[in-house]
Parts: sequence; C-alpha cells; structure tokens
Amino acid sequence: MTQRRRRSLALLTSGVLALPLLAGCGAGEDEGGPVAAGQDIAATARDRVADGGVLRWAVDALPETLNTFQADADGTTARIAGAVLPQLFTLDDKGRPVADPDYLEKAEIVEREPKQVVLYKLNQQAVWSDGREIGAADFVAQWRALNGKDSAYWTARNAGYDRIEKIERGKTDLEVKVTFAKPYTDWRSLFSPLYPKQVTGTPESFNEGARGALKVTAGPFNLGTIDKKTGTAALTRNARWWGRPAKLDSLVLTAVPRSERPAALAAGRLDMAEVDRAGADRIALAQREAGQGSGAHGPGASMTAAEATMSWALAYGADENKAREEQETRARNADAAKKYADEQAALRTFMVRKSLEPAYTQLAMNGASGPLSDERVRRAVARAIDRKALAETVLKPLGLPAKPVGSHLALAGQRAYADNSDALGGQDTQAAQALLADAGWHRGGKIKEPSGAKAGPEGEDGVVAKDDGKTPSGPGTGNDGLYIVGQDDRNGDDKPAGAGHGVRAGRPGDHRARGGLRSAGMLPAEASLPEGLYAPDGEIVDADRFAPDATAGRPSPVLAPAPLAVQQEQALLAQATKVIDDAKRAAARDGQDGADAKDGADAKDPAPAPEPAKVSPAPAAPAKQNRAGAPLAKDGKPLTLRFVLPAGPGSEALRTVGERISQMLRKVGIQTELTKVADESFFKDHIASGQYDLALYSWPATAYPATDARPIFAKPAPAADGSLLVEQNYTRVGTDHIDQLFDQALGELDEEQSRELIRKADARIWAAAGSIPLYQRPELVAVKPNLVNAGAFGLGTPRFQDIGWKKPGAAPEKNGKK
Repeated sequence: MTQRRRRSLALLTSGVLALPLLAGCGAGEDEGGPVAAGQDIAATARDRVADGGVLRWAVDALPETLNTFQADADGTTARIAGAVLPQLFTLDDKGRPVADPDYLEKAEIVEREPKQVVLYKLNQQAVWSDGREIGAADFVAQWRALNGKDSAYWTARNAGYDRIEKIERGKTDLEVKVTFAKPYTDWRSLFSPLYPKQVTGTPESFNEGARGALKVTAGPFNLGTIDKKTGTAALTRNARWWGRPAKLDSLVLTAVPRSERPAALAAGRLDMAEVDRAGADRIALAQREAGQGSGAHGPGASMTAAEATMSWALAYGADENKAREEQETRARNADAAKKYADEQAALRTFMVRKSLEPAYTQLAMNGASGPLSDERVRRAVARAIDRKALAETVLKPLGLPAKPVGSHLALAGQRAYADNSDALGGQDTQAAQALLADAGWHRGGKIKEPSGAKAGPEGEDGVVAKDDGKTPSGPGTGNDGLYIVGQDDRNGDDKPAGAGHGVRAGRPGDHRARGGLRSAGMLPAEASLPEGLYAPDGEIVDADRFAPDATAGRPSPVLAPAPLAVQQEQALLAQATKVIDDAKRAAARDGQDGADAKDGADAKDPAPAPEPAKVSPAPAAPAKQNRAGAPLAKDGKPLTLRFVLPAGPGSEALRTVGERISQMLRKVGIQTELTKVADESFFKDHIASGQYDLALYSWPATAYPATDARPIFAKPAPAADGSLLVEQNYTRVGTDHIDQLFDQALGELDEEQSRELIRKADARIWAAAGSIPLYQRPELVAVKPNLVNAGAFGLGTPRFQDIGWKKPGAAPEKNGKK
C-alpha cells in the first residue's frame, strides 16, 4: 500500500451517529488537530448572566417519545434528555467525551484482566427529582432493558450494553461496578442519558411510560407541560438540582418549521432558532439596510418597470373584470410587501451565529450492481471530483472554513481524526481516465440504443435531468438542502425507514440488528481485477497503481444555471402574456398544441418534458457528442449513472453541488442522469432500497466510531433467507478487512491503539471508494444579541444551566466565540 500522509485537519462530532478522530502519530491534546470551526455561543462567565428569564428555542417538531432509546426518538427527544436527565459523559467543544462532575466524581477502568471492570464513583449529591439517590439500581435496570436479551423491550439499539456481564454495587452506595464479558473501548458511551429505574425497570414502563412524560428527572431543568396545541414543551428550573442552578427560569422548546422561522422570530415567538441560508440572508439584509427602506428584495422585488406598467394598465384599463382582478392582485402584493418590510425591521434585532455542524455531507456510490460495482469505476468517480471546490460552493459564501472532510469516521478536532484521503488520491483527471480505460470503458465505442428509447430533457452540459419531486422548491422554504440520515428519513409512522424495500437494514448503533431491508443487488465482482492489487478479501491495496505520474490541471468547475432561476424567468414570461388579447392567446395556444401533438407522434413515449423547460425533439446522442466528444461505452452501453437528489424546498445548495459533480464527471466521460425525487421518498424508496447510482446525503458525527460507524461500513452479508443484510451500509461496499479493524478497535482497551485501528479502517474505507466525504454542514443560528452561552454549538454539548440573558451594562466578552 502506498505511503499515506497523515495530516491533522478539522472535522466534528456530536449527535446521532458517532465517529472519533484520526491523528497520524502521537497522542495528547493535539491529537486530531483543531476543529474546523469553533463554537459561536457568546461564551460568558456566569456572574455576567442575569438570573431568570425565558428562552424560546425553535425545534423541528414536538417529540413522539421522550425515550432516546426508541426508534422514533428525534433531535427534540435528545435535547430534552440533555437538559433533564443525567449525562455521565458530555462532549467538549472538540467533540471529545468528558466526565460531567455534576454526576461523576470519577469513572475509570480498574481491571483489564481477566475481564474489563469499570468503576463509577457518583457525585454524593446526585438525586432524582423524587429525592431518591442515583445508584446501581438505575444502572442495572437500564442494562437489562438495552442488552437485547428480552425482546419485550422495544429498543432501537443495544450496542455496548450487550457486552456487559454484570453490574453491582461497589463498596458504598455511591459506587457502581460494571464488569464486561468482552472488552469495550467505547464504555463512556453507556448510561448517557441515564433513565430512572421507574422508566427502564419493566417492558411496559420502558415502552410506554416515557413517551409523553418524564415524572422523575435529574438535571438542571425539569420537564413541564408538553402542549401539542401550541406546539411547545416547557422546561422549568429544577429546585432539587445540586449543581450550579440554571440561569433561566424556563426554556420553552417551540415547534416551528424552518421555512416559517424568520417570520416567527420577527413576530416575537422565538428568541433562538437554527435557520437555513435564506433565513440567515434575510437577517443579514435587514441589518445592512437598517433605516434605508430598500425594496431590492422581498415580494415584488423582481418586477421590472415594464411589468409594473403592464400591471397599472390592466388595473385601470377598460376591461372591468381584468381591472378588478388586477387591483385585487396589486392589493395582495402590497400587503405582502408591507408584511415583509415589517418582518425585516424586526429581524434587525437578531444576529446569526455560525459554526459547522457535527455532520458531514458525502457522495455515496451504490456498489451493488451496474458500473459502480467495479471498484475502478468508483475510484475514477472519486478522482474526477474536486472536493475543495465543492466545499467552497457551500461554505465560502457563508464565511465558514471550506476545507474538505478527510475522514469517514471522525471530524477535525476529535482525537481519532486524520486526513486519510491520500489512500484514494486527490482530484486527477488523467488518473480517473486511466482507471476507466482499465475497467473497459472507452470513447467512441458503439452504443446500442434500447428499443423505444427517447431523448429526455437535457442540460447544456449534456446532463440528463429528471424531476420526479412532488414538492415545490424555492429559497427560504426551510430545508437547507443537506439530507441527514437518522434525522431527515422519518416516515411518518413507526416503521423503520426503508422497511419492505428489498434490503435488510439494521438499527443505528446495533450491528447485530435484524432489520427489515433487503437488497436484490450483488457485491462487486473481483474476478476481472488485475492480479496483485487486491487483498484476499477483494480490497484494493495499491491506491495509485492506475494513476499516471503526470497530474492534470484543475480547471474550476462552472455552475450551471440554477433551476429556480429558469422557473422564475418562465414565470415572468407567463405574466407578460396576460396582457395579450383573448384571440391571440387562443391562436398561440392552438399552435403550440399542434406542435406538441407532432412531437408526441414522433416519440414512442408521449410524456411531455417537465415544465417550464422545453426540449428540442432533435436526437440527443449526436448533440451530446458534439459538445464533449463521444461518451464512454462498454459492451454497447454508455457509461451513464443515476444521480438521485431530493427535490424538496430549500434544496438548492444540494442540487447545485450535484450539478457541479455532474459537470466534473462529464470531463472524464461519465454521463449522469439527475433525478430529483420527493423528500418523503428520497431515503426510503431510493437510498435504503438501493435504487440509485450516485446520491448526496449526510451522516451525523459521533465520539464513538468503533461502535456507531461499524454498521455504516460493514460488509453486506447474505441472510438465511437469501437476502442481503446491509445494516446501515447503503453503498453496499465493504470488505472483511474493514470489519476486522472495527472489531479490533472495539475490543482494544488501549485508547491510542484503538484510535490507530480506527484510522486504519478509515484508510481502507477511502480505498474501497464507496462514499466520498465532501464537507461539514453549516450551522446557522439566529439569536438575540444579548443571549449568551448559546448559539452555534458546533461539536460540543450545550450546558443548559449556563444559558441565559446578559446582565444590562455587563462588559462584552473579548471574543464571543468559544
């Protein structure tokens, strides 16, 4: 295997899936390097924070359950649990686990042989809200509920708990001794949160007792009323809290869709809300134009002088019906403009705090079948794309660091992080072309047109585009365009995403899960691959064998015209035609209908091209060759990949990235068919079921990659019924060696050695080229300027008791960022 440069770059961690850091050599605090972007929370000493007050904090939805270990738990579930339940280990600003002294005096491995024993020494003041001491009984009840031995417990995961042999009281009631049947490096991931035995003691209480209420808590806040009518969940200061008291009287979590958050902020319903880029832009515009009253944006801003003249002419013309309709339209537009202006005035009182989320966006390649079942084609795709340019497309306009993510398993700042992308190689057009040629794909090959083939809509760069989405798109509609597995794949019912779609998928964090997704695809064939390049399990071991010494230039990719801009242009043209008299409109419509009928007669598929774009009936293949030369072909088939993207509102950034990737691939002869699908079907009907070649979605990061990342990269294995068990490995790409490295890391109690094994696994994952990390997601949070210790938390865990309102007249901090 070629030598890898080990660079400490920046990634992040927190949340649903866990991934530690990679560092080349050496240990200590510098292992993993600095974070890509620090917290932006206006960190302020507690003595400068006022006592009391209310914070209204936006959430996506009220939780279906308050039990974080159930399948329908979500981000709001986790936020509530973080404020009201014991978290034995939290994450610092680098996404690294640290013991919380409010609950633990000490937690450490006290025995390694013959078995691992962890001793927890609890804070002697730690009590539940009913006055009972937190103790071994709570640990035992949670272990029995989550170890997977009793199927009566409806659990979503049992990883780690299934390795425990027994739990017992120590020398005192404040000591809990946990003995493991098998060594477990991620033992710190356990018992956070810790539920009282009243919740975990029986299957009935576990399954139903904590879905809508938590009667017993032990955090700086208690859970108050959850009001579904108002969409709020109130957390109130815990009078029994033994630590430093919460600064706020109450914290009100308020369910507001992201598309409605700017208006809710302006109306005074929210004090803090994560927003998409459109929302952040509105706040920035409001601040820049304070007192100017500019009408350069908002409702009616795109109307030209000619259109305004037409509108006036219609409103005061001789046709009374048209005049009345136009006057009503003008009145509605005026009301909308006034409402927008009022909102902009209110938004000037907010600011946006920025960081990078504990999640990264990746390009996923389905290796189960088709051209991408050949590792050389996957590697060619990876080496054809410029990850730096893609990161800059998304992050640079926001003023955030635009460094590509260098690891699948950790983010910069975490100790397990190291940039292992050299195991695959950087952008290199010549290397990509050489890999494709070696795989048998050549330009100028004869292409056999399938029976009944019909040219589809095609962009200027020869990229075929389909739009199967049912949801309109547009800026400011809430979705930031970056799909996160585990957060955005909810189905609206209790069934796991992807159930019944031909692929077996496990549960997050449980690599032994008996999920219900089955794949009809096959693993990549290895018989035709060059001898000497692959290990016995089929994994490539020489990353650069196919790459020529010479490196190609790196022309900057050009952004394709945004689909939204095309739609807006068509809409304006449509408005202009309203002034044409009825006779002319009818004649024009009749003429267009005749042309459409002729087009339909010439094609076997009569389906019209999606509006508003109209495509020429001219044959597509010659035009494609004229623009870029002959496409690559093999055995009479062109090299065309299905590229699936969500079509939902606010996904412009993701679609722009997809379009740029398509342009980059076309330079090496790979054609793409961009298919935009409705958000509700994106994950369930395409990603989980394997109905895609290329896709963009995000994985949440974690501090415990040996546990949480293994099912994402586990080699698919045949199930007893002949189906394929893929767990969460939706690329269907994996090797025995990668699995072995994860298993070794999971059982290695020397933490430095365990992290080194994780880094080796990551290098192998890069070489297998099933998924290509691109960039960390941006985190944009709108807040009142005097709200402190809150905002863009980055990789860290919020300290709920420190959040509050700055005292009037308190001196500002030197640096509001942490």
